[in-house]
Amino acid sequence: VQLQASGGGLVQAGGSLRLSCAASGRTFSSYHMGWFRQAPGKEREFVASISGNGYITTYADSVKGRFTISRDNAKNTVFLQMNSLKPEDTAVYYCAADKAPYYTGGTYLSNYDYWGQGTRVTVSS
Repeated sequence: VQLQASGGGLVQAGGSLRLSCAASGRTFSSYHMGWFRQAPGKEREFVASISGNGYITTYADSVKGRFTISRDNAKNTVFLQMNSLKPEDTAVYYCAADKAPYYTGGTYLSNYDYWGQGTRVTVSS
């Protein structure tokens, strides 16, 4: 599967952005999807994940209550709605697909089989 992330940009603190990740292929609903981010000089870290059927989600503590992950399997797309953005949310955001048969939360990079190219989010103070 090929993944194309979009929606990044420059936003002021307190603002919102909605990231999208479009996937190729006809079996999108069989993939659990995740969002990760990587800030300059830091390791890539987990942000949120969602099960293939969209019923179960998992969030990093740092984004709980501010970010929402969702998916539209009819459109082969996963979204990350980011509200109340903070300067520390500045990073390149990556979407990823996990082909495992069962959803386990997907908080580790090694859970994922496919990665998108990333979209940059910059939050100014």
